[in-house]
Formats: sequence, structure tokens, C-alpha cells
Amino acid sequence: MTEQNNDYNLIERFNSGDETAFNEIVRKYQQRIYWHARRMTGNHLDADEIVQEVLLVMYKKLKDFRFKSSLYTWIYTITSTRSINLLRRRSVREIFSFQDNEFDKASDSDILTELENKEEVIRMLKHLQKIPVKQREVFMLRAIDGLSYDEISELTGKSVGGLKSNYFHALKKITGLMQNEE
Repeated sequence: MTEQNNDYNLIERFNSGDETAFNEIVRKYQQRIYWHARRMTGNHLDADEIVQEVLLVMYKKLKDFRFKSSLYTWIYTITSTRSINLLRRRSVREIFSFQDNEFDKASDSDILTELENKEEVIRMLKHLQKIPVKQREVFMLRAIDGLSYDEISELTGKSVGGLKSNYFHALKKITGLMQNEE
């Protein structure tokens, strides 16, 4: 059974009144929601808040899901929107602060494993919070999550050319910020 068929069956069960199906969806996607929100916001508390918001939206709106995209694409979009909205509500000082140094648990990302040590990771993440949200999102999806431009385009609805431009500018800014720090 493909992932999409499995998701469809879980949604059908949930919409028929089987609460355990929603719990299965949560177990399947909660960690991915958390890490995407964590990368977008830069800290644990905000990511936890977003996870709760996303799960609430999913619970309320799952009956309207029509599989025009994969379930993860839908969840990813909700998570991105909630993260961006939270960042907009925060003051500039809060956006640029990086208070949680426990990010080394992100074993799913190639770029983090390539960096030499925890200090390098923390430096890069601090600088990542200083670039525009759209550039940060593309950078994280491409460099950290390892998605292709086509996959990112499907998730975000943005053109591949625009994504490449955002990634280039993000990479240039992060590299410049890290070099200026030395």
C-alpha cells in the first residue's frame, strides 16, 4: 500500500468516527511538523506551539481534505503558514534570538552532519534566523531537508526559477554572515 493510499484510509477512518486513525496520523507526521516549525522559528517553544496549532487545524479540517496534493504537502503548507504568522507576530528581537542550543538532535539533515561541530551548527542557525523568511524556507528545504527544486515547488506552489533565486540569495547571505563573524 502506498503512503498516499495509507493516508487516504486513515482519513476515511477518522472521518467515519475512528479517533485512533487521527492518532496514527499524528504519530506519523508530528516529528516532521515539529522539525519544520523548529527550523522556521529557530526555537523549541515556538515549534511546540506551532505543532499544537497544526494538529488542531488538522483535526478540524481533515474532513475537508480532498487529496489534490499529498497529505504531507497539505500539512507542510499549514505548518509553513503558521510558522510565518508566528514570526510576523514576534518582535524583531525575539525573531533574531536563538535561545535553544539543543538543535544537534536534528539527525535527519545532511547539512548539519557535514558541519564540523555543534558551535558551527549554532552559528549557522543564528544566521539563518537573520535572512528573510522566504529565503530561509527554501534554504532549509533544499540544504537541510535535501529536497529537489521540483519537490519544493510542489510543496510551496512557487516557480523553480524563483526558488533557485531565493536559495542562491540565502546561501550568499548566510555565507557572508558567517565569514564576517570570523
